Amino acid sequence: MHHEEKSVTRLLKEWCAGDVQALDRLVPAVYDSLHQMARRCLRSQKPGNTLSATALVHEAYLRLIDAEVELNDRVHFYALSARVMRHILIDHAKQQSRAKRGGGRLKVTLDSAVIVGGSPPDALLELDDALTRLASHDQRKSDIVEMLFFGGLTYDEVGHALSISRATVDRELRLAKAWLHRELA
Repeated sequence: MHHEEKSVTRLLKEWCAGDVQALDRLVPAVYDSLHQMARRCLRSQKPGNTLSATALVHEAYLRLIDAEVELNDRVHFYALSARVMRHILIDHAKQQSRAKRGGGRLKVTLDSAVIVGGSPPDALLELDDALTRLASHDQRKSDIVEMLFFGGLTYDEVGHALSISRATVDRELRLAKAWLHRELA
C-alpha cells in the first residue's frame, strides 16, 4: 500500500474513533484528490454553470463530516465521496430544472450522460433515475457505475471497495452499461 493510502486510511480510522484532530490532518491529505474528482465531474459543464469544483468539494466535505458512517479505508472514503458528489450534482440539476419551469426531458445515451455535466441538467436527472432503477435490480452494478463515473475510481479501487475482482468489475460494468443504454434509449 502506498504511503499516502496508508496515511489516509490511518487518519480515517483515528477520526472515526473520535480523534477530532485527525480530521484536521485528514482534510489537507484528501483535498487535492477530492478537488480532482469534482473537476472530473464538472469537466463538461455547459457555460454559465453556477457550481464550481471548489463549491462541490466543500459541500461534499460538509455532508461527509456529518455522515454517521464507519469509513474502513481510503477507497471506501472516495467511494462514499463519489456518492455524495453524485447526490449534490443531482440536487443542483433538479434546482436548475425547477428554475427552467419544466422544459421537456431529453433522452440521452449512457455515453453522453456519463460525461457528468456535459448535458443539460435533465440529462443528469435521466441518468440518476436510471441508476436508481438499476440499483433496485442490482445494487452492485449501480455502485460500480457510480464509483467509476462519478468518483473516478479505478477498476482496482472499485474492486477493493466492493470486495470483487477487477475482471468482475469489468464484466458487471459492461452489463450495467447495456442495461442503462436500454433504459436511456
